[in-house]
Amino acid sequence: MSRVYRFVTNDFTVRAAAVDATAVVQEMQKIQNTLPLATIGVGRAIVGAALMASHLKEGQQVGLLFKGNGPLASVYAESTFEGHVRGYCPSPDYQAPKAEDAMNLGKALGFGTLNVSRHQPFQRQPHHGTVAMTSGEIGDDIAHYLHQSHQIRSLISLGVYLDTYGKVKAAGGVLIEVMPGVEEGIVDLIQKNADQQKGSISKLILDGTGAMNLIQPYLAGIPFTEIPHDYQLQYFCPCTEERVRGALSVMGEDGLQEMIDDGKGADVSCQVCGRKYEISLDVLKDIQEGLRKNSLH
Repeated sequence: MSRVYRFVTNDFTVRAAAVDATAVVQEMQKIQNTLPLATIGVGRAIVGAALMASHLKEGQQVGLLFKGNGPLASVYAESTFEGHVRGYCPSPDYQAPKAEDAMNLGKALGFGTLNVSRHQPFQRQPHHGTVAMTSGEIGDDIAHYLHQSHQIRSLISLGVYLDTYGKVKAAGGVLIEVMPGVEEGIVDLIQKNADQQKGSISKLILDGTGAMNLIQPYLAGIPFTEIPHDYQLQYFCPCTEERVRGALSVMGEDGLQEMIDDGKGADVSCQVCGRKYEISLDVLKDIQEGLRKNSLH
């Protein structure tokens, strides 16, 4: 079972999380048919959101919107505490014009903002926080947000490993957060441990490294304990064909008639998870007929 593994140091001043998110990032790519830059962007954002959400409470969720002035435009991802993730990029088929920029996510996103929303079941409106993006590489921007908005220093490593055909072979990451009041000696040790890490996090996952072994090197010399978090990580969106039909009904009889006259049916994509729905002409006519009958009542 793929899940986010959570840890805390025995003095409760450092919390950490690690995840192998390969399966959900592969599913995102399969649904949206993303090319490398969008795959890396959305994949890293999904991993980052999953790690951040694991530090929330039951029923809460976090959303990350990276909005830049580059050709990729934006990257969105969200995750619930329970491990439901989804993500989207409006430019899934963007390719850099120069070969040397083929994997340069920062350049593709450009300069802009990271907007973080935190949803809680008992709040009518989510809490929003916005910071300037520092690099467009996702991980650096999340760390910047945590420090600016929550005064939490963190170390985050996110990775998406693609094969020569641009397909996802591994994805995952680690997030380590130090709480206010932590001894500086602990912070220095974590940084020293991090500086000694070699190889990308996604390559480690590709080679079969588990969550405990991803975290262990960063917390070497610091006693820590795993915290239970038994929620399966899954790519999930509440969108359904029934909801799509409901959305199409808002167009009214005349709007639907124009689509019917085109004789092509309707191709609709969810703007949050990217899942595509093909609505046939017969279904469009059924929706229109339903509206007509309701108007008679």
